Amino acid sequence: MATNLVISDDIQIALSEGEAVVALESAVIATGLPSPHNLTAAYRCEAAIRLQGAKPATIAILAGMAKVGCSSDEIDDLGIRDDVVKTNLSNLSAIMAQGRWGATTVSTTMHLAAQAKLMVFSTGGIGGVHKGAEKTFDISSDLLALSRYPLIVVAAGAKSILDLPRTVEVLETLGVPIIGYNTDELPAFYSRKSGIKLDIVAQEPADVARIAKEHWQLGLGGGLLVVNPIAEHHEIPAQEMEEIYKTAMDNAALEQITGKAVTPYLLAKLGSLTNGRTITSNIALLENNARVAGAIAVALAEQLK
Repeated sequence: MATNLVISDDIQIALSEGEAVVALESAVIATGLPSPHNLTAAYRCEAAIRLQGAKPATIAILAGMAKVGCSSDEIDDLGIRDDVVKTNLSNLSAIMAQGRWGATTVSTTMHLAAQAKLMVFSTGGIGGVHKGAEKTFDISSDLLALSRYPLIVVAAGAKSILDLPRTVEVLETLGVPIIGYNTDELPAFYSRKSGIKLDIVAQEPADVARIAKEHWQLGLGGGLLVVNPIAEHHEIPAQEMEEIYKTAMDNAALEQITGKAVTPYLLAKLGSLTNGRTITSNIALLENNARVAGAIAVALAEQLK
């Protein structure tokens, strides 16, 4: 384990005693949702995990130190500071070396969670292959991280703005199992359906745990993606979201928003265009994923005893 990675006392104790622990990212706190919704989401996710009998471990970079299991005060700081940098695998070392604050994305959270020997991670949605990637090569590092780190990752699929068929193809090429949690269709973040059928379906947390154990015992390594659809009453249908996404993307192009500024801009614009519906749905799916991840972590801990 890296010497500049610190695990909180309660998470260290839980790991040493074989208890269930679920990793949580911090990008959603610092850049994913506007205040005060960001902190609402963070604490609702932690509470959902605890209700399942597992311990939440929010991961972030605090003044150059990688922390697994942030305290409430540290989470509050992440939510209000204006100098927190969105941290991916390409800038992680620089942010830590420079003693800066960083909010971990999916791939960075997976890297640090794996360093700490965590086995389950809950997030909102994964990145993937962007439309037009054959020209831009814009493919999220989340996909490679899923093939590299031995974690069960629970997400509400990927946003429909991505090229979902190609995202699935890349995951299959990388050997990452995609497990539908009570669904045989890939969810598309705000939408329950994408039209893409899945081969693997799990009905219970214990089913996921058994598949993961078999995957790792076979020496396959890497992670497994569990896709958990947003609750029906919080869903925004895919066709409606496509139109909203297009409007938001057109606005971003007009305002010349590029690079890392695109995601926070789009999230804010989507909230505006839907009168807050996307924010409400985002928080709901984050909490739902955390609940499922907590239950899976408990089942996995039981099976590993």
